[in-house]
Amino acid sequence: MPADYHTHTPLCHHAVGTPEEYVDSALSAGLTEYGISDHAPVGEAFFDDWRMLYQDLPAYVEWMDRAQTHAAGRLAIRRGLECDWLPGCASWIDRLRNEHSWDYLIGSVHYLGQWDFDNPKWLGRWAESDVDEVWYLYWKEYAAMAESQLFDILGHPDLVKKFCHRPEGDLRRFYEPAIEAIAVSGCAIELNTAGWHKPCAEAYPAPDFLELARAAGIPLVISSDAHAPDEIGRNFDQAIHLAKAAGYTETLLFEKGKRRMELLP
Repeated sequence: MPADYHTHTPLCHHAVGTPEEYVDSALSAGLTEYGISDHAPVGEAFFDDWRMLYQDLPAYVEWMDRAQTHAAGRLAIRRGLECDWLPGCASWIDRLRNEHSWDYLIGSVHYLGQWDFDNPKWLGRWAESDVDEVWYLYWKEYAAMAESQLFDILGHPDLVKKFCHRPEGDLRRFYEPAIEAIAVSGCAIELNTAGWHKPCAEAYPAPDFLELARAAGIPLVISSDAHAPDEIGRNFDQAIHLAKAAGYTETLLFEKGKRRMELLP
């Protein structure tokens, strides 16, 4: 099975499980690499209630060390962070990158202004919003995130569809500028299986986006976005089928920022 690089820990306050349980689940799923990439702090002060705090970073390193010890060479443990793309974040991301010897950083857009649009807590705000405008702003930020070249992997590309709010018509008008920016950046994208378990009932990204990404030569990783041990490697067979249907034959592996390709099974 491909590596699973997008997974979380209880330090983000909305995931469960021990390092040992995640490692055992990764082994049971047939993975050869298990990547840990919890929601990174966005500053030294409290920001929201669904990420680790800056002072939690030593505990996070300890959590990853426990995973490494328990794996005992049976699978590779990769170390990362999922970092939010926010206005003026570049210097902070650079600081985080220097905090530890990470294998990769994932960049994600969860916020438009002050609105974490994928948070069920603020679901009612969608009813007050112009969906076309929200999508325009989301993809504008996604392209800017790619252009920053701060990240190795770009997370759940069309997360904005999570609650089934989509503009009318051909959505490629939103995808294509972002695809162009990602292709120029050299970043990988992820095929994130968590979307199959959200209201949209569709992996992130949609097949049309995935086909455009493949045509543009954008590399791919497959991720579960696991928040519990039994979610590691979830729906990977289905994701591999989807990736191959889009024309992908390989996924990308990371070690200390260096890349190598692996054939899809």
